[in-house]
Amino acid sequence: DLSSGINAEWPLRPGKKMGSLFSKSKKPESRVTEQDKAVLKLKQTRDKLKQYQKRIVISQEKERELAKKCLAEGKKDKALRLLKKKKFQDKLLEKTDNQLDNLEQMVQTIETKQMEIEVMKGLEQGNDTLKALHNIMSLDDVERIMGDTEDAVAYQNEIDDILAGGLSSDEANEDDLMNELEDILGGDIGEQLPDVPDTELPGGEMEKKPSKERHQNVSRQEALVAG
Repeated sequence: DLSSGINAEWPLRPGKKMGSLFSKSKKPESRVTEQDKAVLKLKQTRDKLKQYQKRIVISQEKERELAKKCLAEGKKDKALRLLKKKKFQDKLLEKTDNQLDNLEQMVQTIETKQMEIEVMKGLEQGNDTLKALHNIMSLDDVERIMGDTEDAVAYQNEIDDILAGGLSSDEANEDDLMNELEDILGGDIGEQLPDVPDTELPGGEMEKKPSKERHQNVSRQEALVAG
């Protein structure tokens, strides 16, 4: 039959329900709040009042010119009626000015409250974050960490003092070694010097020894000491 032919030509896909073919997609939720709608309505009313004032002012200008023309033509009564109408319109303008002030004040009040609510939400979220952080790290944990830090610093200071003391003792040992080296060199030099003969040389040779040779011997001895 016809229905079986249709089903054969257009089979439904696995897992596909008939109702889903006619289901409507969900509309995204609007982010416009009731407060936003109220502010928008107030601003629209404000704009209408301003347009109304503009029309009144234009009408007053025309009627003022018309009153001048009536006076020039001797139509005093008509000119007076036009002036009375202008006075009435002046009162309307004054009333609309007050209404505009009220609207502006209401808009500012609502917007200020909305901002205050946002601030309170931000503060609340900040407080929750701080509480979560406090739960992660308690006061005892902070005191423990600070104590461990002080101990580590004190331990490092002790190591520095020990190392500094070791270096100073090495310098002292080096000074002792230099003094001992000088003592050794001084003793060797004394042992290397020849003994002075006790007997006099024949013919007064010792007395006749040139002073230049004596000076050379002294210089040689000083060189040995310095070496």
